[in-house]
Amino acid sequence: MLLAILQARTSSTRFPGKVLKPILGHLMLSLQIERIQRSKKIDKLIVATSNDRSDNDIESLCINIQIPCFRGSLDDVLDRFYQTALLYKPEHVARLSGDCPLIDPEIIDKVINFYFEGDFDYATNSMAPYTFPDGLDVEVFSFSVLEKVWHEAILPSHREHVTPFVRQHPEMFKVGHYKNEEDLSHLRWTVDEPEDFEFVSQIYKELYPQNPTFVTEDILGLINRKPSLLEINSHVERYLGAKKSAEADKLFLRKL
Repeated sequence: MLLAILQARTSSTRFPGKVLKPILGHLMLSLQIERIQRSKKIDKLIVATSNDRSDNDIESLCINIQIPCFRGSLDDVLDRFYQTALLYKPEHVARLSGDCPLIDPEIIDKVINFYFEGDFDYATNSMAPYTFPDGLDVEVFSFSVLEKVWHEAILPSHREHVTPFVRQHPEMFKVGHYKNEEDLSHLRWTVDEPEDFEFVSQIYKELYPQNPTFVTEDILGLINRKPSLLEINSHVERYLGAKKSAEADKLFLRKL
């Protein structure tokens, strides 16, 4: 069994409530779930949110669209993720993030195939050197890997971001890096800032009404026709959250 866990919360420091912002009359998170559900390789999807009352509306959304929802620690995301997986004890897990409303089910399936074909412990398309747009991130790993990380990871960045421990210990895990044929790492399709949300909203307004199942190639075609769209959020720095976590790690280590 392969369980996909979509982690989402409303208490973003840079853009609070982003996952529940409306696009064309739909909540952003529901649009992402709609895209994930088109994956042919995922056996079950569950949303992992926090037990903070700020995330009550995420649980309500899941109930309304009949998607399972687990609520756990707000700050220890690794524990929340692990406790979510424990509900099903799947053989394999796919990790998805709620700030990626343009996630492509075809790419999800390609990363999953890559993971199985390479017999990896962990595989992803979102590690350096980056080749995919920021916002098409997929991670796949075994439940046994998740359990090991949950037991051993102690750094704040490892607890907040779930999988850095795996990538930083290649001597312990067989890691696979799924790369795109063309380097598209300069493109930013994730939502961390209001400008990101504006960009994503414009993509949906241009493509969704005529083709709700649009994929990466459709977005690239639109950008080629309207390159000015890239100006909306091209100035936003990639993976700023990870850099903040690195600072938290330094403070943590000084206290040891």
